[in-house]
Amino acid sequence: MKKVVLFIVSFLCWLILTWTSYIPSILVGIGISLFIAFWFADLFIQHPKNFFQIRRFLYLLLYIPIFIFYCIVANLDVAYRVLHPKLPIRPGIVKVKTTLSTLTGRVALANSITLTPGTLTVELTEDGYLYVHWINVKTVDVEEATRKIVRRFESILKEVFG
Repeated sequence: MKKVVLFIVSFLCWLILTWTSYIPSILVGIGISLFIAFWFADLFIQHPKNFFQIRRFLYLLLYIPIFIFYCIVANLDVAYRVLHPKLPIRPGIVKVKTTLSTLTGRVALANSITLTPGTLTVELTEDGYLYVHWINVKTVDVEEATRKIVRRFESILKEVFG
């Protein structure tokens, strides 16, 4: 079941990214999706029966514009810091806590943080802590740093990944 789910998701991503009806391209997409499904299904999907719930999909669709919004805001912030004459940065690594219970959810959160300019997830521990390199450390308090970095993504990812 895991392999079927990952094949479908991979192939749909291939179709969306290539946006073609050219048969050789579709066959390549099927081949790559099969390869991904057979080699990596155990790593990505923990509960395949829960994966295709409409509610989860709707939350995923809600997550995309929220992520894009925060990504744009972070891009503008980093651009300001780069273009400012005195380069107002205070880089450092902060420890944040996540309440996401699944490994897939925590990895999605870590990737979301990393893809947002100005932050980079350095380490993800098994007990739910993330170490994040932050371009402008505003606090070293775990709770406050968690609120500023993690909470904006975590509530929706909790609905997507359980």
